[in-house]
Amino acid sequence: MTPASSTPAYDGLSRVFSRLHHLDHLQSIAYWDQAANMPPGGAPARAAALAEVAAISHRLRTDPALRVSLEQAQDETLDDHQRANLREMCREWRSANALPEALVQRRQMATSRCEHAWRRQRPANDWAGFLENFREVVAVAREQAQLLSQTTGLAPYDALMDQYEPGMGCAQLDRLFGDLRQWLPGLIRQVRERQALQPVLQPQGPFAVPAQRALCERVMQWLGFDFNAGRLDVSTHPFAGGVPEDVRLTTRFAEHEFITSLYGAIHETGHGRYEQNRPRHWLGQPVALARSMGIHESQSLAFEMQLGHHPGFVARLAPMIAETFGAQPAFAPDNLQRLIDHVSPGLIRVDADELTYPAHVMLRYGIERRLIEREIEPEDIPALWDAGMAELLGLDTRGNYKDGPLQDVHWPEAMFGYFPSYALGAMYAAQWFAAMRRDLPDFDAQIHEGNLVPMADWLREHIWQPASRWSTDELARRASGEALNPAHYRAHLEQRYLG
Repeated sequence: MTPASSTPAYDGLSRVFSRLHHLDHLQSIAYWDQAANMPPGGAPARAAALAEVAAISHRLRTDPALRVSLEQAQDETLDDHQRANLREMCREWRSANALPEALVQRRQMATSRCEHAWRRQRPANDWAGFLENFREVVAVAREQAQLLSQTTGLAPYDALMDQYEPGMGCAQLDRLFGDLRQWLPGLIRQVRERQALQPVLQPQGPFAVPAQRALCERVMQWLGFDFNAGRLDVSTHPFAGGVPEDVRLTTRFAEHEFITSLYGAIHETGHGRYEQNRPRHWLGQPVALARSMGIHESQSLAFEMQLGHHPGFVARLAPMIAETFGAQPAFAPDNLQRLIDHVSPGLIRVDADELTYPAHVMLRYGIERRLIEREIEPEDIPALWDAGMAELLGLDTRGNYKDGPLQDVHWPEAMFGYFPSYALGAMYAAQWFAAMRRDLPDFDAQIHEGNLVPMADWLREHIWQPASRWSTDELARRASGEALNPAHYRAHLEQRYLG
C-alpha cells in the first residue's frame, strides 16, 4: 500500500499544472504551425481551435478548488524548490482569475484574426486595413490591463508588463531609458564618424536560400542547438516556440543578402538553448519556466550580439561563410567584422545594429504605453511613429507603414508590455558577459579557439537551470553579484565600438 503523502494539496496542484503544461505544449505547436505551415484558408478554424484551447486552460487555472489547494499547500512542509513552485503557481492563479473566460476567448479570436490579416497587409502597406482588426485587439488589451490592474494594484501598462517582466515597472524603466537617452545618441555619432573612415566591402550575391539554410544549421550546431529536440523553419517574423523537448525556431531568407537570416538564426538559437536546458526534472511546473522575457532575451542577445560580434567568433565564422558561398574579399575576417559591427540607423528593428537597436525599443514602449493608458488611439500611431523615428534615428518614415508600425508581430498579437524586454535583455546580456570574464579568466581565449562550451556551461548553471527558482533580481545577484546594472551595457558598447 502506498503511504499517504505529507503534501496532498501541493501534489494535487502539481498534477493540475502538469495538465496545463501539456495543453500549453499543443497550443505552442499550433501557433508555430499557424506561422510556418498553415494554408491561408485554415485561419478561421485555427483561430476557433486556439480560442477553445485557451478557454480550457483558463477553466483549469480558475477552478475554485485551486484556491483551496493553494491555501492548504501554504501550510504543508515543502522544500525550497517546492515553495518557489508554489509561489509561481499563486502568481499564475491570480493572473488567470483576474480575467473572465469570455475575455480570454475574445482576445484569442481578435489576435488570431489580426495577426493572420497582418501577414498580407504588411507587404501591401495597408495601414487602413490593419486598423479594422487592430482596434478590437487594442480594446481587448485595454480591458485585460484594467482587470489585471485591479487585481495587482499596478497601473494598467505596468500590469501588462508584469506578465512578461515580473517586478519591473515603468518608474524603473523610465530611469533606465532616461539614462540611455543621455549618452546613446552621442556614442552613435562618435562611432559613425569613426566608421566613416573604415571602408567595408559588401558581399556579392545572390545567396541561394538552400545554402543559407545549411549555413544557419551548421552554425546552430556549433552553438550547441540540439536538432533531435528542435528544428528550424521559415516565418514572416522570426521567433522561438515549442517546449524544451520540441523547440521550434524560425528565421527568414532573402537571396540578395545572408546576414539577416544567419544572425536571426543565431538570435533564436539563444532562445532555443535556454528552452532546451530548462530543468527537466521540474518540467510541467511553473518553477521550470523562464524567469522573465528580459532574461529570455538576454540569452538571444548574448548569442547574437555579445558572442556573435566577438572577434574570435567572427574569425571562426568567416571560413564557414566562404565554404558555403564561395570565397570573396568581403568574407575576410577583418572585413566581416566591420560589416557586422557597422552602425547605421535603419527602419527595421530586427535588422538594427547593436547601437541603434535600443532606440527602436524605446519608440515602441512610448507608443504602446500611451495606447494602453488611453492617451492615444490606434489612429494616432503613424504620426507618433514618424516623429519618434525622426527624433531618435533621424529617419523619414512618412507613408511607410510596412517598415514602420506594421513591421512587428507583437501588436497584432496584443503583446503589449513585451518590447521593454528587448532592451533589458541587452543590458542583462552585457552583465552576464562581464561576469563570465570575471569567473572564467581564459573566457575570451576560449572563444578565439572556437570553444563555446565554457560559455554554455556558465549560462546553464547560472541562468538556464535556475529557471524561475528566484526572482529576477535574485537570479541576477546570484549569477553576477548584483541586480541589473546598466553600467555594464554602456561599458560594453564603448569598449566594442571605440576600443
